[in-house]
Amino acid sequence: MAVSRKRIWGWMAFDWASQPMYTLGLTFVFGPYFASVATTYFMDSGLDRAAAGAEAQGLWSMGQAVAGLLIAITAPFLGAFADNSGRKMPWIAGFSILFVIATAMLWNLTPDGAWIYMALIVFYAAFFCAESALNFVNAILPSLGNRQEVGRISGSGAAFGYWGGVASLFIMLLLFVEDPDSGVTLIGLAPALGLDPAQMEGTRAVGPFIAVWFALFMVPFFLYVRDDPSLGGRSTRISAVWAELKDTLRGVVRRKSLLNFLLGSMFYRDGLNALYAFGGVYAAIVLGWTTINIGIFGIVAAIAAAIFTWVGGLADARFGPKPVIRVCVWCLIAVSVVIVGMSRETLFGVPLPVGSSLPDTIFFAAGVIIGGAGGATYAASRSMMVRHTDPDRPTEAFGLFALTGKATAFLAPASIAVFTYLTGNVQLGFLPVIFLFLLGLFLLRWVNKDGDRAA
Repeated sequence: MAVSRKRIWGWMAFDWASQPMYTLGLTFVFGPYFASVATTYFMDSGLDRAAAGAEAQGLWSMGQAVAGLLIAITAPFLGAFADNSGRKMPWIAGFSILFVIATAMLWNLTPDGAWIYMALIVFYAAFFCAESALNFVNAILPSLGNRQEVGRISGSGAAFGYWGGVASLFIMLLLFVEDPDSGVTLIGLAPALGLDPAQMEGTRAVGPFIAVWFALFMVPFFLYVRDDPSLGGRSTRISAVWAELKDTLRGVVRRKSLLNFLLGSMFYRDGLNALYAFGGVYAAIVLGWTTINIGIFGIVAAIAAAIFTWVGGLADARFGPKPVIRVCVWCLIAVSVVIVGMSRETLFGVPLPVGSSLPDTIFFAAGVIIGGAGGATYAASRSMMVRHTDPDRPTEAFGLFALTGKATAFLAPASIAVFTYLTGNVQLGFLPVIFLFLLGLFLLRWVNKDGDRAA
């Protein structure tokens, strides 16, 4: 059955609408701002800068760990329930409303850190809503085309989302995010709308901005994407849903390719999420970058993500998703090694001249690789999951995909927190990420490149 272009573009609108949560919120604006506010907050409580930075990174990682654990617990059950009822749109709408409310509340994190713990809770509540909605949106993907078309659509949708991240980041940097010293934006203007730079109101506007952006650009999604009335019709009683979910889980154990893909992707996606979540934090704490510098870095990374994710989608359509994933994960391992081995003063133990710009240049290059390889990995993994998905149970399947993506979501941030606390060193805190990538690659050896369901 032919799928209308409006439905495909409507589906891709979710990536465009939600991407600022990750680009602006998680990685390049709010995350680093939270890290700088938290570091100052802990320094004011008596810690030296290194210890305060480690404490800030540990706090951020614990928030991510708890949110990931909640997503892991709820995603498969919600997916099974949605498949039984045949309705995904009410869930997407509900999580969207909660997301808009939570992100708008991030405005309340003032530079004095008085709202630091509440901001952490609200941010990761919004993150939970975004990821939960994404689970239902991904479940629509198998209905948008055949095996080859799905790879291209997945890559194009993710690339479209990254361009949304680029556009939103440009707007924030040019009009809102202020330099903490000069009080002006990247182009030398005072923050728009009369916002007070002394209270970092331009940077704090990132939360309401994400909320408005999402509400506006989700309109095409809700206009053109509908539930399939032929699906569902099964019991939505908790006992019935749980029974079907248990049958699915038992089936996964018997499917060697699916089992190894879910386990392998669990580890490499966990490592990738850690790079996204801590890249900006690393730049703020280790390299001493301002929010504007991190924002410029974010634009470079997001443009790379948009281009290479689109290219990855074309490669997926020609060669399949597995080779794309393998190449990209090796690139991410290389970046992680550099992050562990570099500080402002040294590169793999070799002292650098005082004031050297080499760490900045290297980290900009790392941003290009993280953005490009990370985006292509995400899109190809989504495509590979389609090749292992029962067409009659797509939301449950992507619930399992979310489960394995989040079942160890606490592992990377918790390991980073533990390594950071034990070593007192932000760079060494990234060591567990390398091991997660390697373990994911190892398990991909037993994944069938064509999946294990009928074409």
